[in-house]
Amino acid sequence: MTIFNAGQPPVTEDHGGIVTMVEASTFCLSDALGDMHAGTAQGLFYRDARVLARWELRLDGRAPEQLSVMMPEAFRARFVARKPPSPGVADATVLVLRRRMIGDGMREIIVVRNLGDEDTAMTVTLHADSDFADLFAVKEGRVTSGGCELRAVDHVLHLSDRRDSGRGLSITADNDPLVQPGTLTWQIVVPRRGSWETTVQCQPILEHRAVPMNLACEDEGNPSNKIRQWRSTATSLAATGPGLTAVLQRTESDLGALRMDDPADGTAYVAAGAPWFMALFGRDSLLTSWMALVLDSDLALGTLRQLAKLQGTQVNPVTEEEPGRIMHEMRHGPGGDQVLGGSVYYGTADATPLFVMLLTECRRWGVDQAAIAELLPAADAALAWIDEYGDADGDGFVEYQRKTDRGLANQGWKDSWDSISFADGHLADPPIALCEVQGYVYAARLGRADIAEAAGDHATATRLREQARELKDRFDQAFWLPERGWYAMALDAAKRPVDALGSNAAQLLWTGIVPDERAAVLTERLASADMDSGFGLRTLSAAMGRFNPMGYHNGSVWPHDTAIAVAGLLRYQHIPGAWDLAERLAGGLLEAIREFGARPPELFCGFDRGEFRSPVPYPTSCSPQAWASAAPLLLLRSFLGLEPDVPRRTLTVLPRLPERAGRVRLAELRLGPATVTIEAEGTEVRVEGLPAEWTLIQP
Repeated sequence: MTIFNAGQPPVTEDHGGIVTMVEASTFCLSDALGDMHAGTAQGLFYRDARVLARWELRLDGRAPEQLSVMMPEAFRARFVARKPPSPGVADATVLVLRRRMIGDGMREIIVVRNLGDEDTAMTVTLHADSDFADLFAVKEGRVTSGGCELRAVDHVLHLSDRRDSGRGLSITADNDPLVQPGTLTWQIVVPRRGSWETTVQCQPILEHRAVPMNLACEDEGNPSNKIRQWRSTATSLAATGPGLTAVLQRTESDLGALRMDDPADGTAYVAAGAPWFMALFGRDSLLTSWMALVLDSDLALGTLRQLAKLQGTQVNPVTEEEPGRIMHEMRHGPGGDQVLGGSVYYGTADATPLFVMLLTECRRWGVDQAAIAELLPAADAALAWIDEYGDADGDGFVEYQRKTDRGLANQGWKDSWDSISFADGHLADPPIALCEVQGYVYAARLGRADIAEAAGDHATATRLREQARELKDRFDQAFWLPERGWYAMALDAAKRPVDALGSNAAQLLWTGIVPDERAAVLTERLASADMDSGFGLRTLSAAMGRFNPMGYHNGSVWPHDTAIAVAGLLRYQHIPGAWDLAERLAGGLLEAIREFGARPPELFCGFDRGEFRSPVPYPTSCSPQAWASAAPLLLLRSFLGLEPDVPRRTLTVLPRLPERAGRVRLAELRLGPATVTIEAEGTEVRVEGLPAEWTLIQP
């Protein structure tokens, strides 16, 4: 996902459990007390830089004892603790509450409650420090000390970056604390059965200017208000199946917290995930937006607009920019100018066709035609990149090979250095043509052809459909392995099929590039125990040489990957066994998600369910993570058979819901000018609000 430590997972420390909070470009990592410890990866991060590296609450010089943590929203947490009892006293009588909210900054309300029968005196101290380190320097443990200057001026604690980057943090509090460099201290007396309270504000400084905070309750930018606004326009989702509504509500909340706004025009787009990827990513943001169309199409439009602004215009081997290419990631931190020569890096093979796919899908879901027309030049530039730069050797397939030794070695979604291997375990040599990327190109051409046809441009439509047909035939000849019953994961530099079985082959079903006769055989192989872990589809078959259930891409389970596989299987549900496998994979995945508190992690280990009754966490998995959070939406849409085509004024709903889903309801689903409500159970469906001139296709 990131070009630093290419393809390797982030490193975090665990001090009694990491609590992750996130709101747009701000995130916070703390322990279960709410403290952030120096020398760890914890802290408050704003726009890819750590603005707090130490934040510790002490009562009479001692740390409180942790009781519980509650997170009603991704950006809000309540930490409950107690002051350790006095020596010789059995029970504690002092309760400590820390109510924290993050947005463009952080607000923390500290409440000390005296449950005893006597007044109690104590010293309350907050320790604060920073290093203003770049996000990736923190993640990789490359932080050097001495980056912060501490000053106490007029009851305000100022933290400033010694490197004169223009970054800083101002800390203020009520109830008249004694402010000294690095500490805020209160000498308090809490009456019997009474309480004491203070509010602390941490305001970021960027380019020597204070960032307007959005944490006041009456502020429309308040994260709570932002979530309410998001919910007021997004589809309302509910299901009677066990735990499903909780999963869907968590999805809505997390995607709302991962929404980011362009300060230039307020356009909303989706970041990849917390804690380390709170930035625009080409592949991640595009796939998340696709999955979230059932919730909100504006997120997809905003993502497309942001990516179009950053679309490549020149050839730059250091950043791997090329005309028409869609970027991989963007960063804003103090180390951003070191992201391979710039703040934007383009080393991805799949984001460019996915851009075209999402644009064509947005049109079907009713995004304004003027907005589609605005983005068509970017889509055509993307298709031109596919034909010229993506297919550098002219063999009809999109390949990748990094341009320098500083880029990503693998440039598909499995971007670990060792993720593309043969069945015997040895690695493929670049340039590499991934199978799923060819499927994306196929779908992109067909989608753009539909737009051309609707506009009366029959020549372009015919050309693109012919290109798609030729690609489908050529792909089948080059990638299908008849002796094995699956598609090769890739072609290597010598055009040899990389014969390992991975989830890449399942994604092909989603794009529709697979002929029915191949789909029948492939479905049987995907259903085998070496691919189905019981909690989802493994990224790599357990029968392959590099299989490792704890590997980042070599045997783990990624919720978004399994959801795409399920969507593909349901596209071919007329094939014997396809629906059964889709239901089994989806059921196992949803059970795993419930084990993770209704929030799907980025990935988890691919151990067999027969070996461990609960899914085994991957220790450094991002959570919330955008495409994982959106995976339940794709499952829901796929089992509903929900396919709108607003330009043609048709709505297809052909549900085949598993019994465990119960009754599903989508209320206030916006489809262009229409707003509909859909209720379904099993194969029965009821649709309300569809305009009279529309055609409803249902069982």
